[in-house]
Amino acid sequence: MNEPVTDGDGGLVLNRNYYPSLGPDGMGDSPGDIVDELCAHLGSILRETYPDARVHKSKRGPKIHFGAEVEGQDPTVDMVVAMNRKDGPGIWIPNLKTGEWEASDPEGHVELLNYGQSAFRSTRRKVTRLAKAWNKQFYVPGVSSFEISVWAYEFVTPGLGAAKGLYTLLDGAATRLESGEPTVDPAGASADLKLLKEASTVAARLRKAANALAVALHSDSDVEVLEAMSVVFFGYIDAPQESALKNAVQQLSTGIPVSAAALGVQVAATTSPSRSYGGHG
Repeated sequence: MNEPVTDGDGGLVLNRNYYPSLGPDGMGDSPGDIVDELCAHLGSILRETYPDARVHKSKRGPKIHFGAEVEGQDPTVDMVVAMNRKDGPGIWIPNLKTGEWEASDPEGHVELLNYGQSAFRSTRRKVTRLAKAWNKQFYVPGVSSFEISVWAYEFVTPGLGAAKGLYTLLDGAATRLESGEPTVDPAGASADLKLLKEASTVAARLRKAANALAVALHSDSDVEVLEAMSVVFFGYIDAPQESALKNAVQQLSTGIPVSAAALGVQVAATTSPSRSYGGHG
């Protein structure tokens, strides 16, 4: 968990025997009514312990506001209302914005992201957190947290440290978006993942960060590294005073790909998308 804690996640899987008409495997009933019922049910129970608790709806189900701080933090909880699928992997989850049910496989995703030796999993988690921190710096983030996790699963390979792993993720994701390729659900349950901003905008952000990080990896100067990293993590790291590197970094932020080899950076080859979806190999 990050501190402060902002939210938690939970969920429940409905018993189809009691809700035979719900979802694509039933009579096609939309999720809106059952989520409304659950919000009312949870609200009355929660207010017995938390008098100021409020339950609203988010995209996937109830969103709970407890109205009671714990150590200065007042996190919310998002709940997903789900139903098992008769055919295909995963579960049906609501999209309350469209009034439809969508396929997903969160348990399958956890299994994929937990695969590998402990040291490699630790590095991949660090890279994922760094990439999420980079994404959250923007007033409107361009990528969902889940898609960043999928990129980490695809592009970060054993033997990379956190810095080169982050470069590999940024570079691999930028290359994919520049080529117009989608990011596919590695569990094979849901549709292709969707960006939160236009692909061209996200690709330019990724390429700028990847190019600056490549400069940092290649440099032996603390000042140059600091300036390059201030381009990547502009919301966390202050740039030093004017230096010779500044103009070079600005040139690299034009969205034009610059290969790691051209900058003298040795990194492991990224995992190709086709291999990533082939299993744990």
